[in-house]
Amino acid sequence: MEDQSFPECQAQELFDEFVSASTCRAAMRSFSQLCEHLQLDPSTAERPLYRPIKRRLNYWRANGLWAKLDRRGAQEEYQRARACSDVTCVIIGAGPCGLRTAVELSFMGARVVLLEKRDTFSRNNVLHLWPFTIHDLRGLGAKKFYGRFCAGSIDHISIRQLQLVLLKVALLLGVEVHVNVEFKKLVEPAEDQHRHKLGWRMEVSPKNHPVSQLEFDVIIGADGRRNTLPGFRRKEFRGKLAIAITANFKNRNTTAEAKVEEISGVAFIFNQRFFQELRQETGIDLENIVYYKDDTHYFVMTAKKQSLLEKGVILQDFADTELLLSRGNVDQNALQAYAREAADFSTNHQLPALDFAMNHYGQPDVAMFDFTCMYASENAAMVRQRHGHQLLVTLVGDSLLEPFWPMGTGVARGFLAALDSAWMIRSWAQGAAPLDVLAERESLYRLLPQTTPENMQKNITLYSVDPTTRYMNTSPLTLLTWCQEQTCGYHGVNVTDLTTSWRSGLALCALIHRYRPDLIDFDSLDKSSVEENTRLGFDVAEREFGISPLMTVEEMSSVEEPDSLSMVMYLSQFYQLLKDSPPPAGEAAHCSRSSCDLNGDVESQSFEEEFVGGASRSRVRLMANQLQAKLDESSSTCRTSSSPVSSSCSHICFFCKQRVYVMERLSAEGLFFHRSCFQCGSCSSPLRLASYTYDQHAGQCTHTPLLHPCLLLGFRF
Repeated sequence: MEDQSFPECQAQELFDEFVSASTCRAAMRSFSQLCEHLQLDPSTAERPLYRPIKRRLNYWRANGLWAKLDRRGAQEEYQRARACSDVTCVIIGAGPCGLRTAVELSFMGARVVLLEKRDTFSRNNVLHLWPFTIHDLRGLGAKKFYGRFCAGSIDHISIRQLQLVLLKVALLLGVEVHVNVEFKKLVEPAEDQHRHKLGWRMEVSPKNHPVSQLEFDVIIGADGRRNTLPGFRRKEFRGKLAIAITANFKNRNTTAEAKVEEISGVAFIFNQRFFQELRQETGIDLENIVYYKDDTHYFVMTAKKQSLLEKGVILQDFADTELLLSRGNVDQNALQAYAREAADFSTNHQLPALDFAMNHYGQPDVAMFDFTCMYASENAAMVRQRHGHQLLVTLVGDSLLEPFWPMGTGVARGFLAALDSAWMIRSWAQGAAPLDVLAERESLYRLLPQTTPENMQKNITLYSVDPTTRYMNTSPLTLLTWCQEQTCGYHGVNVTDLTTSWRSGLALCALIHRYRPDLIDFDSLDKSSVEENTRLGFDVAEREFGISPLMTVEEMSSVEEPDSLSMVMYLSQFYQLLKDSPPPAGEAAHCSRSSCDLNGDVESQSFEEEFVGGASRSRVRLMANQLQAKLDESSSTCRTSSSPVSSSCSHICFFCKQRVYVMERLSAEGLFFHRSCFQCGSCSSPLRLASYTYDQHAGQCTHTPLLHPCLLLGFRF
């Protein structure tokens, strides 16, 4: 049937109703009515869907929105909506990151089916937006759907408003959104493919929903911290106790409320007078506070535990954080009073009324939670293969990397991960080798936690789904591939992954021998001497390259699979230091590259890692690490391979005996400890790895005598 004009008045009214819809249900209903009126079936129509809508809807108010979508859709990476035209993707969760992923995939022509177990958007909390996210949303027509979007200097939006904007864009692009549908589990392809030629499907609730029969190629977890997709291990990052309180008060949009200035972030260290006065006048003791004016008056603050105990918010002190903040140990009325009083004081009592907005449970929207502990997935994607059918599985949003809210990074990094995942799916759709697809995705994931507006590409107008337009440094060579190339041809060494292939210690010794054959007599090593090989490799790497081990020799050799995050961090240091340094002349002959098989088994290697760094600085960094190692050697009693000082466990701090995580760990003398615990036993001041002496009998470290700060300042003990 040819596109034609339909009774304009009703079509225009339906379009206006869709654009102005203020709830998820209203947006879904009005869009369905619009498509029905225009005689369009979203599941079979041309994608992106807005194009046939545009041809059938003659309406001047829509022209600006069509122009924006046309401009975005013209990006060359989308290949005129053909880049992923043969791919069916399922997305679990209609949060901002799930919806943003759906939008990107739709521009590339994929069929996108999105599941959301609720039919309401009710989260009042406000998100800080980086400049690129504001530019990105404006390019998708956010201003057309939400007139107040980032007007003037405003750089934030409530979660529910952002969801509503992205939902409308997704619907216009042809995303099939199913609300009140909950993903339960994946259904593997039938073993007998001759009788049942079915691919990957899923079990949902309600069980008889039509999407349960859908076959798909890609599934994306965007359902937050709970992540219902199996197979992704998570790492925990824990800092000192930090208790956050969020509170949303009704915004009646009066003149008096409009005059109240926002608080973009007041930290104790920068405004001690404010917090001292707050403490003196109210008994409320905060580390920081932020106030944004949006659909609600939104406050978020970090409160000190003692203050909460004194004000009766927390009833009883517990060392265990879960018990401390459990519902039974929190007085909700006292919590509301605490948040209201802090909000009132911080705005100089200028807000005329502080009545709580309601959350999706119909209760006052105030919450207290612990952000001491955050989780990150060990890997961003995997490939599952059963009975001849491959499935690409990936995570975005909080399922992938939980944000640290005081930094305002959540939605920005979430959008970056959405674009990175879409780029991976594009490569997958165009036939790239699965291992290469996964390796590139992991390399970008390693960049994500360190990404800030300052270290991204400066011209945000050029950002696209292509990661090279967004990140400063991306490298096409994976860490695994590099390790394979450097160790190929060595007898007894076959690197197929970044964990089990290194247990014997031979691969590590081969990697070192490749660049420094004078340090290790590789041909004399015995494959069965696992601990001796590993200890030799660890010792030489620390002494000559300044690369400290991230686990003990005993841990490395005793476990079936070494910790993957520790191994990636450890091997990444070799990659960064050596990747631009050619091996010594004549060493190339040791490695017969034709004997190396760089192809991996996707099913046994669910993900590979890549490390990306500044290539131009690698030689300087290598020299600095070698110098640091020499200083360590001259100023301390060096550990020898024949008599290790200790068989310390790498996840327990030697000094305080508490859990020590990879990101906060130092190593010296075969011991592992917190950076903050590495203190002088005499004066308790911090120590440096280059200037300490270890007393094995006393079990403590002190400053090298001539470098002791007290002596340098002219003091006596």
